Amino acid sequence: MAARKKNSTYTLNEQSLIECDLSFAVNKIGGRWKLQIISMLEDGKHRYGEIKKEFSHITERMLTLQLRALEEDGIIKRTVYAEVPPRVEYELTEAALDLVPILKQLSEWGGRNRPPQSSPPLV
Repeated sequence: MAARKKNSTYTLNEQSLIECDLSFAVNKIGGRWKLQIISMLEDGKHRYGEIKKEFSHITERMLTLQLRALEEDGIIKRTVYAEVPPRVEYELTEAALDLVPILKQLSEWGGRNRPPQSSPPLV
């Protein structure tokens, strides 16, 4: 794949978003399942199988991608134990623990501002 030009619109927009603190933060936790994974890990370490069981509707590929992205962004820590069979645990980093109260406030805001659920139409 060819390298992207330094003055391309995409590169300039990407740089602009990185310079905005709010956009930087939302980019780190944005994603379809990241917030739910963070929420699950609030109460401590969990193994991959436990996370998969909690989110059984997520494909293994998507769960793995979301966990890797969270790890790369410094939100979760992945620990691999040299055992047979191998054991892998995930836990929140200090940076993520700082984020937990903010996410709780955001969740409360969402609960207060969510439109009321309408009843499904009767057939």
